[in-house]
Amino acid sequence: MAASVMPAFAQGEVTLYTTREAGLVQPLLTAFTATTGTKVNTVFVKDGLLERVKAEGARSPADVLMTVDIGNLMDLVEGGVTQPVKSAGLNSAIPANLRGADGQWFALSLRARVLYADKDLKLGAFRYEDLADPKWKGKVCIRAGQHPYNTALVASMIAHDGEAKTEQWLQGVKANLARKATGGDRDVARDILGGICDVGLANSYYVGQMKSAKEGTDARKWGDAIQVVRPTFANGKSGGTHVNISGASVAKNAPNRDNAVKLLEFLVSESAQALYADANYEYPVRKGVALDPIIGKTIGELKVDPLPLTEIAKHRKQASVLIDKVGFDK
Repeated sequence: MAASVMPAFAQGEVTLYTTREAGLVQPLLTAFTATTGTKVNTVFVKDGLLERVKAEGARSPADVLMTVDIGNLMDLVEGGVTQPVKSAGLNSAIPANLRGADGQWFALSLRARVLYADKDLKLGAFRYEDLADPKWKGKVCIRAGQHPYNTALVASMIAHDGEAKTEQWLQGVKANLARKATGGDRDVARDILGGICDVGLANSYYVGQMKSAKEGTDARKWGDAIQVVRPTFANGKSGGTHVNISGASVAKNAPNRDNAVKLLEFLVSESAQALYADANYEYPVRKGVALDPIIGKTIGELKVDPLPLTEIAKHRKQASVLIDKVGFDK
């Protein structure tokens, strides 16, 4: 009876649960199968990944759990549905601040939180803290503070500047908003083109999406209207830019653990990292991999803030409370 209920797991397959869009991850999985001969069973989970894996328990077919945002990845680890992995290949390819010290999670690609600005503005170096400068009053556009991309940035600010200064910063940015904190990252570029604002924060990969869009489309017009600057932190010792990630873990009850590790190792190989850059306009985690030409020309090489992502994740709840405290999204 049990044999008829439990699925059979062949040696040559691996099951991936992912919240990433199919179009973004499929080219990488196709390349993995072509290279290794290992079949990938992909389950796209829009919401509730942690709850699903928990509910499936020891009988879960999931081998690899892949998601976007350090917060979502840490939720999986803290939820007890991942397991530690020791891999020389993963450790050599991924910088220490972009993976769990215990091997519970690994960053696979990066997206920088950058400044979009009117292309005609004369800007030099820019610090995240500068967005609260009164000179930008009525000139800042940004999506909701409670969106994970911004919550992670605020958490990073707390780690760098402390809670009191971060609260002041949030109040300053709110006072400078040209409109309510809402919409998406591409709306920042749209509203810069529309003259609603002059500057705003958004993710780096949207630049590639907009500037590669067909000539004459709205997206292309938005992309052509902006210049992009890599901000740093005033208290950042090395002048790095805040990043968020796409990343993955090996599931706690992975039936095909060896193939799960093999998939993760493939995803940080030079060929797969080049695919991340070409297909998704993301920054590779592996050094020495060429950027997409649009990203290279518009934004350039990325110097990552060396603050460990686990340190940022520790301040997520604190950041969320502060965002509500100052009424940032109201």
